[in-house]
Amino acid sequence: QVQFVESGGGLVEAGQSLTLSCAVSGGPLNNYAMAWFRQAPGEARDFVAHISWPGGSTYYALFARGRFTITRDPFQKIMYLQMNNLRPEDTAVYYCAAARVGSAGEVPPRNGYRYWGQGTQVTVSS
Repeated sequence: QVQFVESGGGLVEAGQSLTLSCAVSGGPLNNYAMAWFRQAPGEARDFVAHISWPGGSTYYALFARGRFTITRDPFQKIMYLQMNNLRPEDTAVYYCAAARVGSAGEVPPRNGYRYWGQGTQVTVSS
């Protein structure tokens, strides 16, 4: 069973930065692509960023490009989302997720993420 512990959320002012962490409990996440999603109140869950296994490629939602950076440690035990120049519209609960893949670099479909963290709240004030 894949389980995550998320941390790093909080309340910041617009223009400031936060780094979210997603730690894996149990063994390393080999053969799993990972991603961040977010959900604002009253809205659907949105894709934020993806990182392949073992970490050679990344992909970002348009709103995240140039401001957010997704990384994962080489031991496959933790994933990060560095968020810079935060905006009030970035306010949401952020979730990490994992999808099993068959080969390195494989990009799973958005509905292929079966394992989810509990979420961490990010609030950006104007």
